[in-house]
Amino acid sequence: MFPFPAHPDAVSAEWLNAVLAGTPVADHGAVERVTWEPIGTGQVGDSVRFHLSHLGGGTTTLAAKFPAADEKSRGTAAMLGLYAKEVRFYQHNAASLALRTPKAYQAEMNEAGTDFILLFEDLGPARIGNQLDGCSIDDARAAIVQAAALHGSSWQDPAIIEADWLRTPEAVVAQINALYPQAHAVFRERYADTLDSEYMALCEAVAALPDLSAARLSPPQCAVHGDFRLDNMLFDIKGGAEPIAVLDWQTVTAGRAMTDIGYFMGTGIGDNLRRAHEDELLDLYCAEMAQHGVPFTRADIAREYRIGALHGLTTAVFSAAFVERTDRGDANFLSMARGACALALEHNSLAAIEEKA
Repeated sequence: MFPFPAHPDAVSAEWLNAVLAGTPVADHGAVERVTWEPIGTGQVGDSVRFHLSHLGGGTTTLAAKFPAADEKSRGTAAMLGLYAKEVRFYQHNAASLALRTPKAYQAEMNEAGTDFILLFEDLGPARIGNQLDGCSIDDARAAIVQAAALHGSSWQDPAIIEADWLRTPEAVVAQINALYPQAHAVFRERYADTLDSEYMALCEAVAALPDLSAARLSPPQCAVHGDFRLDNMLFDIKGGAEPIAVLDWQTVTAGRAMTDIGYFMGTGIGDNLRRAHEDELLDLYCAEMAQHGVPFTRADIAREYRIGALHGLTTAVFSAAFVERTDRGDANFLSMARGACALALEHNSLAAIEEKA
């Protein structure tokens, strides 16, 4: 086997022919030439589309993901083990879960978890989710169904929730807790004149909490995406043949199901849509979980839904400080913070942390 390439420029026709043997792509004949173009808007990893020219004249495309070119983003990903998590997710779990993810043809990384390649089927043409634009209620419903598929098909599965690599190490949790005040200081300085004062006050209150991660992770129930928002979803994939696929598994962990739901409802769909359809979407989630053998009621999920809303706030604050700064990133983090804060204030999420489960 050839050493794996950790940058799209290093992907050769020879390497592709070796790793694609036995896949549907190989049915088109040997690859003679490969070119690539960037796709997506991710800040922690760089995604591309490969255009393959085959012997005999045919062409196909593949998608792939590599370490971020930006040194700051790449360093944060390595520190938190994000690249290793995503590679291992595709190596060990993606095929066995009920939700739709891209099929991975190759998933490799180095021992340090700093270099990797993920080579995928191309799900285009598709609509890329955009949290700045929001979404339709149909898109929101499709995402909720996928969240239930993830949670329900991994529910209390010891092979998942007890896997060492899928559980956030205590040392990493401690490191995040130690760095969070610094992240909040950066966030406050950067956005104090932009973010609504009541939202910034909530950010201040959350920054004073000793360890919010404990409420989101322990004891683990299932696999949790951790960054379940529109930018990490494709809609109407393969020209509308399927409704949705969920991408970007760098933050996957063993945790509490409602972390994803509170996060998505706050950061993902826009405050107006959420207010109009919150009850419907939460009822849909409960119904879908029942289909997977996990009979939730709204009362069962109420407290942890409120806590889950704060995950959007803390993710926005931490990410803003420790990934590459861009104009779109600023808009994204402000959008996430506003939506999460609106949901958290409406449901008094801070009080939920003190309530008994």
